Amino acid sequence: MMLRVLAVIVLLFSSLAQAAAPTVLQRPISLDTGSGVLYGSLLLPRTEQPPPVVLIIPGSGPTDRNGNNPDGAHTDNLRQLALVLAKNRIASVRYDKRGVAASRAATPNERNLSVERYVADVVAWSQQLNADPRFGPLILLGHSEGALIASLAAPSSGASAVISVAGTGRPIDEVFRAQLAGQLPSRYNQQVTQILDTLKAGRPATDIPRPLQDAFRPSVQPYLISLLRQDPAAAFAKIKVPALIIQGTHDIQVDVSNAERLKAAKPDAELALIQGMNHMLRIAPTAANQQRESYLNPKLPQASELGERVVDFIHRLPAA
Repeated sequence: MMLRVLAVIVLLFSSLAQAAAPTVLQRPISLDTGSGVLYGSLLLPRTEQPPPVVLIIPGSGPTDRNGNNPDGAHTDNLRQLALVLAKNRIASVRYDKRGVAASRAATPNERNLSVERYVADVVAWSQQLNADPRFGPLILLGHSEGALIASLAAPSSGASAVISVAGTGRPIDEVFRAQLAGQLPSRYNQQVTQILDTLKAGRPATDIPRPLQDAFRPSVQPYLISLLRQDPAAAFAKIKVPALIIQGTHDIQVDVSNAERLKAAKPDAELALIQGMNHMLRIAPTAANQQRESYLNPKLPQASELGERVVDFIHRLPAA
């Protein structure tokens, strides 16, 4: 008799859990920018009222809508975050940037990419989502370099909030110097400084040593010139809507001081430091040489606090 009662209780709670989980529609979505079509994925939970919608902006290089990069990380971290949002009645759109994956045809030559073009694309996505009656308030969420793009686009986007995840607050040339210093022999430090100074002045750099060709190849220099013009903290300071800064304490690419700079630039922003989270949004060891699997294994779980912080922030936003 006791086993039968327990079975009934288990079934009851299972039914309640299923009832609480929203039905989620998964659909392709696209944006005709007038200079190419961008392709993405929509997750839309069925709710009584139009749900908030998060535009998820991927990081640097050929990182796709899911957070994967053919030259490096394969994590599905942006897809995992979108699924967490959907389970909590928050819609999302994540997309391939122009020149990347399904959107490659929009700008097949990386010489024609620029920060300004990426920002214009976010504004265009925002206009499309704001005009769609299926959605409630729009939130821009950028990961890594995507956080800078979100900040720059925010004033023209009509977004109700901005979320920076592992976004830099330091000038971009400082970030490059710090990242390359850990990867290259010290004898290249002076050349790296000269190249960055040249690019920051708006001029292409020549005579690039072979070990630096991947980072500073001629075809990527126009984009780097546009990137080095940016001041992430100054851009974040111009955001007039509620903002959330999320930073992992074990991030070996963007350290906590960057989040602190963003917070100083916009004191009314919320700051969430997630203990043990790295740049791939997983809980990972402190040492760089022990984080490799978190960059390559998409089956590893995401830091649960990340989704909790994002969901809580969105649910507390003022009603439109």
